[in-house]
Amino acid sequence: MRKLVAAHTTEAVLFAVIIAISIVLSFTTERFFTLGNAFDLLNISAVNIIFAVGLLVVLIAGGIDISFAVAASVVQYVTALLLERIGGGGWVSGLLIAGSAGIGLGLINAFLIHRFRIISIVATIATFNVYFGLLMFFTRGVSIYNLPDWLTTRVIVYEREMADGSWAEITLPVVVMAVCVAVTWLFITRTTTGRQLYAFGDNPEGARRFGINIGAMQFIAFGWLGMMAGIAGLMQAHYAQEVVPNALYGRELDVLAAVVLGGARLGGGKGTVLGCVLGVLLVSITQNGLNLMGVSPFAFKMIVGAIILVAITLSSARLENLLPMRTRKGDDR
Repeated sequence: MRKLVAAHTTEAVLFAVIIAISIVLSFTTERFFTLGNAFDLLNISAVNIIFAVGLLVVLIAGGIDISFAVAASVVQYVTALLLERIGGGGWVSGLLIAGSAGIGLGLINAFLIHRFRIISIVATIATFNVYFGLLMFFTRGVSIYNLPDWLTTRVIVYEREMADGSWAEITLPVVVMAVCVAVTWLFITRTTTGRQLYAFGDNPEGARRFGINIGAMQFIAFGWLGMMAGIAGLMQAHYAQEVVPNALYGRELDVLAAVVLGGARLGGGKGTVLGCVLGVLLVSITQNGLNLMGVSPFAFKMIVGAIILVAITLSSARLENLLPMRTRKGDDR
């Protein structure tokens, strides 16, 4: 048991912190420790978790991308316009269009990084501004409300009536999120390509000498994030029942903080899907608890900034190195 915990130190610590915060919030707020609030947390966190598992793949490969949230906004508009042209479509066509458009935007990032040898954060800062500028220029900041019925109709997967007459609901984005999490986990842990991404992120030169195609790794990683961003954008449109140009603007830092806090290392070669999900949930639970306590939303921005600092610190100095020596030694007894 100790060896299992030691192998997943970051995840174990995050889980313990989540439990501790949840216990505190259950005593300080009346609504936190309810089924309805738990389901609301899952529904609200679904889009960010889809973003996060995509970003995890890029971080594992040694890159960084801050354009994915804006790319998802672009995908929303492209998908809405194309669906209107084909007469409305359905979930299959919507997911295919959104995923394909997202992959295309992700491949643009990969092309710039690989072809012109641009540092990934610099390239994605550029595309972040280009994507958002083009989106605001062509849409003029106007939202789209006339969406197909299948996209705006709330899909409830599970519901339960509470004692006060309210309903606790699990909606479609949670199911889509679970599928994205499972597929990403299978991809990075059970495929040769996934293992190559870890090797490339940990030691790019060694991976190149071993015969791993560097360009392919970058295109796969950023393409995967693009696909997740496209799917997340479609889920956001479904959840909000409208397409707003700046609805996802600013989420990139929250998601990045959560993923790095979950154990993904800036510099590549390290990160797990479980840690990634726990990182997002920790950030979401913190925000939810502050809202229930009536704390200003600006305070949450300060907390996210602190989380980013902690995450970067833990990324540079491994968490197990900060723990007492006796907890890091293997149990040979």
